Amino acid sequence: MTDLETRPARPTLSRAAPALLGYAAVRALGLLALALWSAARDKSAYTLLTARWDSLWYVRVAELGYGYEVRLPNGDVHSNLAFFPLLPWLERLGHAVTPLSYADAGFAVGLLASLAAAWGIFAVADLLYGRRAGVCAVLVWAVLPVGIVQSMAYSESLFTALAAWSLYAVITGRWLTAGALTCAAGLNRPTAVALIAALAVAALLALRERRDGPLRPLAALAIAPLGLVGYLGWVGHEMGDYGGYFALQRGAWAHTFDYGEHTLDVLTSLPVGHFDYLSAFPFADLIGTGVVLLALALLPLLIRERPPAVLVVYTVLTLALVLGSQQIFANVSRYLLPAFPLFLPLAAALRRLTLPQLLLLLGPAALASGSYAGYALFELGVP
Repeated sequence: MTDLETRPARPTLSRAAPALLGYAAVRALGLLALALWSAARDKSAYTLLTARWDSLWYVRVAELGYGYEVRLPNGDVHSNLAFFPLLPWLERLGHAVTPLSYADAGFAVGLLASLAAAWGIFAVADLLYGRRAGVCAVLVWAVLPVGIVQSMAYSESLFTALAAWSLYAVITGRWLTAGALTCAAGLNRPTAVALIAALAVAALLALRERRDGPLRPLAALAIAPLGLVGYLGWVGHEMGDYGGYFALQRGAWAHTFDYGEHTLDVLTSLPVGHFDYLSAFPFADLIGTGVVLLALALLPLLIRERPPAVLVVYTVLTLALVLGSQQIFANVSRYLLPAFPLFLPLAAALRRLTLPQLLLLLGPAALASGSYAGYALFELGVP
C-alpha cells in the first residue's frame, strides 16, 4: 500500500535534482560507449543519433512537411504520414528560433524531453513512495537496455514525459493539465490510446466518487482524445480513407495489431533456435524477450501495490498494445520505455539499499546498457 496522503504534491527541481543528476550520469555513460564504438569504426555517433531510422523521417517531416514517400520494389509504400507530428513541430520550432539545423533541433528536443520524462517519473514515484524511490525509479528507467533511445531524436522520450506528467496530474487532481498533456501525447504516438483510456477511467471514478466536482474531469475527458483523433482523421482525409493510417502501418511497415500472435511466435521460436519469424534479429530479440518477461513479472507486483487506478490501466493497456502487435520484435524494448509504472514496485524495494549497494547493483547495469547501445546500433543495425 502507498501512503499517498503524506507525500509532497510539488516535485520541485531541487527535490528532483539527485534523480536528474543520476539520470544524466547514466545517459552520459551510454553516449560515451557509443562514441567509443564510433571511434573504433571511424563513423559518426552523432549521425546515428540524429539522422538514421525514425529520426531521419521526423526531420523530413519537419523540413518538407507531409507527403514524402518511398515506393518499394514490391509496390509497398513507406509514407511519412505514419509519423506523428508533435516531434517534427518541435524540431521546426527549434530550427526557427535557434541556429540549430532540423536534425540538431531534434537531438536537443530528445535530450530535453528525456530529462522531462525522468523528472515526471520521479514525480510519480516520489508521490507514491518517497524521494529515494523516485531516484531509484529514474535510475532503473535510465539503465534499460535500449536507454540510448532516450538520447536520440525519437518520440519515446517525449511521449514518456507527456505520459508521466499527465498521470501525475490525474493523481493530484489537476484535470485540465492532464487533459492537455494527454491531447499532446495523442499528437506524438498512437499508443496514446492507453493514456486516453486511463484518464477516462480515472475521470469516471472521480465522477462516481464525487471528487473534484464534475466539470474538470469531464473537460479533461473531452480534451484528452482530440490530438490522436484529430491526426488520424487528418491522415484519413488526406488519403481518402479514414482507416488510412492503419492501412499504411499494415502495408510496407508490417505493423498491425494481431492479438499477440507475432509476439508468441517470437517467444516460442527463439528458445529453440528458429529464426524464421518476421524481421529476426536473434541477439536483439533475446534482449527484447528478457525485457518482455521482466515486464510480465513486474505487472502483478504493480497491481499488488494497489496504486491509483490510472497507473494500472495505463500500464496494462500499454503492454497489451505493444505485445499484441506485429512489429520488428527487436524494437519491443523501446516501445515499452513509456511503461515506466512497471518499475515502481522495484524502485520501492531498491530504496531500502544503501548508496554503495545501489551503485554496486545499478553500476554494472549502466555499463551494460551503454555497451549494448553501441553494439545494437553498429553491429545489429537496429534502433
